[in-house]
Amino acid sequence: MGDGRARFVRHGHCRERTIQTGIGPVSVRRAQVRDRGADADDGSGEGGARVTFTWAILPKWARRTKSLDALPPVLSLRGISTGDFQEALAALLGKGAPGLSPSVIGRLKDDWQSEYDRWQRRELSARRYVYIWADGVYLQAHMEDDAACMLVIIGATPEGKKELVGFQVGVRESAQSWRELLVDLKARGLCTAPEIAVEDGAMGFWTALEEIFPGTRHQRCWDHKIANVLNKS
Repeated sequence: MGDGRARFVRHGHCRERTIQTGIGPVSVRRAQVRDRGADADDGSGEGGARVTFTWAILPKWARRTKSLDALPPVLSLRGISTGDFQEALAALLGKGAPGLSPSVIGRLKDDWQSEYDRWQRRELSARRYVYIWADGVYLQAHMEDDAACMLVIIGATPEGKKELVGFQVGVRESAQSWRELLVDLKARGLCTAPEIAVEDGAMGFWTALEEIFPGTRHQRCWDHKIANVLNKS
């Protein structure tokens, strides 16, 4: 400021609150910062609108760390049903799993679904992938004979950056399920065929790829190929 004093100064702390973390509840107090320049009237020109601060590490209304928000979907992928979340979370985070009540988990699921729907509708006309990798990931969440699996496609841009291109639940790794995923990607603008597609050798993907991107060359995944050879040696 014009009189030599600092414009921004420490101004005590907010009330103590408890943040739920992966190692249990932690009590914290957030420091406050005061902007004295907004009240300045010394002709320095530093007066005017007050500057407010937000803490990236500890947002104003945070009651749990961001890593905990990712915990319920991981449990779901591991086969834990929504009704058993509280018991599983209590074992990991302590009795009652504070900050992750059934209502909070339900709200988080709605947020994830909305985010997923937006991601699934994103425009792809400006994207180009030189290579794509395709695989089916079985979640082991159910015991049915016709097990569902997550069909995943990862692409590499000309700059070498890997991106998640698309995924959806399919019936095993059938040609029809792969076809539906590839048709959806093409309908959203991914019209430039990848140069090379890499897969573990499942015929369903190759059949669908020949129909949707016939110019793309095939390559067998070396990890799967080596594993096949070692199993026979």
